[in-house]
Amino acid sequence: MSAPPLVIIDAANVVGSVPDGWWRDRRGAAERLRDRLVRYAEAGLPGRPGPVELVLVVEGAARGVESVSGVRVESAPGSGDDRIVELVEEAGDRPVIVVTADRELRRRVTERGAQVLGPRTVREWEPPADRG
Repeated sequence: MSAPPLVIIDAANVVGSVPDGWWRDRRGAAERLRDRLVRYAEAGLPGRPGPVELVLVVEGAARGVESVSGVRVESAPGSGDDRIVELVEEAGDRPVIVVTADRELRRRVTERGAQVLGPRTVREWEPPADRG
């Protein structure tokens, strides 16, 4: 069985896409995003049924956010964008989706074969309810 698609979320970009006061508590904002993402691990994303492997890349003041079941958190030692590019490169032939609106990052990851979706994918779309 092949590995599920790898979905890499640019935490700083997704959190920053809504002016809800996130700048007062960057770590808390990243934790809230992480918790919201859990449901996508099994449900998948719009047009991409689950399961998917979710990796949330955090940087700066959000470093140290812990992983939870369904969402692996990567604390970038430097630039979050650079760590995201590294993860895309490490994925090899595995399908990779990067969630960001950052134009330069979009260019860098698509050059390496990743697909890109915008922050609304995980901000506004509601996965189907679990019927289990």
